[in-house]
Amino acid sequence: MLVKKKEIKKILCIKPRGIGDIILSTIILDSLKAYFPAASIDYMTEPFAAPAFNNNPIVNKVIHMGRTEFTPKVAWRVRKEKYDMVLDLWSNPRTAQITFLSGIKYRVGFGYRGRSYAYNIKGTSERGSHHIADHNLELLKALDIPILSKRIHYYADPEENLKARDFIKNNFPDNKKLYGIVPAGGWASKRCDWQKWVEICIAIEKKYNASILVITGPGDEEDGRQIKENLPDLVTHAHRNTLDSLTALINNCDFIVANDSGPMHLAAALGKKTLGVFGPTSPFTAYPYPHSEAWIRKDDLFCIECNHLECPYNHECMKELPVDKVMLKIEEILNRQN
Repeated sequence: MLVKKKEIKKILCIKPRGIGDIILSTIILDSLKAYFPAASIDYMTEPFAAPAFNNNPIVNKVIHMGRTEFTPKVAWRVRKEKYDMVLDLWSNPRTAQITFLSGIKYRVGFGYRGRSYAYNIKGTSERGSHHIADHNLELLKALDIPILSKRIHYYADPEENLKARDFIKNNFPDNKKLYGIVPAGGWASKRCDWQKWVEICIAIEKKYNASILVITGPGDEEDGRQIKENLPDLVTHAHRNTLDSLTALINNCDFIVANDSGPMHLAAALGKKTLGVFGPTSPFTAYPYPHSEAWIRKDDLFCIECNHLECPYNHECMKELPVDKVMLKIEEILNRQN
């Protein structure tokens, strides 16, 4: 379907959830805005993820969609906005229905089985052959939009950033590098065990004489508490963080070590030197973008990259992760990214 550029005044991008997925989807924004310079670009996402677009100069506004909200109701709300184009960057059955019912002239999405009916401009149906961030660009290719930039957009809130600076100034010496440890993870099997984090913290402090900040949010405070209790004189624990405060703390660290998670992608998007710890998921499609070398995992396990939400064994991918290899990878990232 041929798109008439002059018709495009309002564009909606849909990405409901997954902080990491949402952050990586912003790879399309520079090229999309350059191709449609007069158009305003909105995002639709679930309310908890809306702060991911704070301070983004390209995104005009964020429309909320409840996870259990009646789908036709969401579609009607979209319809009233009178968009000229929608890019369904999620393309699951529900967002396909919303897109189809929206009445938008140009409906762009991935041609996945069972939902391609919703789109009159389709990107590839192939998944898993390249990074999640680059996969989003397939929708621009379907529109014949030149890829001018692969920048991921993410910004720390200025007020929260000042609070984070004050916190760090009051808790850490000025003459030491600050390493952030982020034990978050959307699945239980993706979360490195706190005992291994203790080993990693000890090794970082010994090798780099660095200060260590454990940064946790909802769902991973217990891991942070355990790390702090076992290393009371070595680490500081910042917990009960909102997305904005967690972002600001990460933004003021010199290096981040994190599980494969939204905060890992967040750190990379902020330009932080970041090491991703992987086990049940693929580092080749989800490494801290754009640094394809910035990950570690225990490759010699038969069950590695199992994609199980809960480990059916003994979580060997995390418990047996060699700390010496973690340290070698940190050194590699420091040397390469410097």
